[in-house]
Parts: sequence; C-alpha cells; structure tokens
Amino acid sequence: MPFYYPRLSIVDLDETRRYAGLGRKVDFSTTLLSEACAQAQLLSIPKGVWQLYSYDQDAHTILANEPVVLTVNSIIKHLTGAVEVAVMAVTIGLPLEEEVSTLFLKNQYTSGLLLDAAGTTAVDMSCAAVCSVIAQQAAQAGLSAGRRFSPGYGDWPIELQPEILELATGATIGLSVSDTKMLVPRKSVTAIIGLYPYHHTLNLSHQQELPCDKCNQTGCHARKETNE
Repeated sequence: MPFYYPRLSIVDLDETRRYAGLGRKVDFSTTLLSEACAQAQLLSIPKGVWQLYSYDQDAHTILANEPVVLTVNSIIKHLTGAVEVAVMAVTIGLPLEEEVSTLFLKNQYTSGLLLDAAGTTAVDMSCAAVCSVIAQQAAQAGLSAGRRFSPGYGDWPIELQPEILELATGATIGLSVSDTKMLVPRKSVTAIIGLYPYHHTLNLSHQQELPCDKCNQTGCHARKETNE
C-alpha cells in the first residue's frame, strides 16, 4: 500500500479565512490569521495512504476482496467512465486538534476557531498533495485521475465512512471512525478518485466541482458564495 507524507511549507491564509467564515470580513486581523496558519503548519503531521482497485462501472462495483457496490447516484455519476479507483485516507494527526481543545478550555475562542479553520486548510492541502502523487502514478499506467469525492458530498451519506476507510486501509495511519461516523482524528479525510483512460478525460463534465448550492451541508461556514 502506498504511503505519502506531505510537507506543508505554508498553510494558505485565504483558504483559512474562508473556512473561518470570514470571507466578507475584510477588516478582520490578518495578523491573527497569519498566526493561526503558522501554528497549524507547525502542529500538522500530514500522512496519506491509498489503495487501487479495479472498478466495474456497469455494476457500479469496487472490485476489492469483498466487492463494494455503490448505490448512490452522486458517486456513481462521478465515476462514470472510470476503469480503476484510488481510495485514499489523509490526516494531519492529533496535535492540532488537541491544541484547539486547549484554547477553548482557556476561553481563547477566537484563537481556537482560527486554528481549527487553519487545520481544515492544512488537511485540504495535504489531500491535494496526495492526489497529485496518485495522478502521477496513474499517468505512468496510462490513466488520468479525476477529482476526489468524499462521503458527505452530494447525496453520498457519511454513514458509509467506515467502509471507505477500510478500503483505503486508513487504520495504517492511525485513523478510525466514531459512533457518529466521524473520522478520528477529526482533521482527516477519506475520498475516492476515479482513474480514467486518457481519451475519456477529454470530456469529464461530470467531474466539475460540486457547487455549494447543490451540497447538503447547508450550515457550512466555508460555503462558497453564489451569484443567486
């Protein structure tokens, strides 16, 4: 199973601002945001692991040792044309999460919220780094990688998190799932990436980024603004 340990030289400030729900608050202290990003960079311990599986798109089935049949329209559509899938798990570990809890216990809520947002940025950047490696390896096999798609996107329920984590062998980097189907550590992600024959990548209209107005997480502070 491939492992990858991304190195975060920075944690993006603008993305952290968005995840903190500060998109329109241009007067918010850039210094506080910068401090949170710097602290997140120091506290993050990024790790990634993934497994490759053949994919039967006619039967919507991931051909693992115990085949997994996909039944939800959003992920089935997302994988249209895929011949293989990479199932990945990524985490930045526990230290940042523990520091956020400490800040809240000290009633330092602003610092805690900003560090939490920076942690979300850090895990997202770590996912991007892992996806880049997966894409490079796929290219060597004559395939192109699509976008990642996680439980909770669209109508793909978060209840399937344990199954996806097992496919990704996420336990090997210390991941588990809580009773409420949330990943532990919390700043972690699982996802599926479709791998496509090159000719199919010329028309991947179904691979466009899921717009926020189509996502069922309507209370998300990182929700991107629409023109509506």
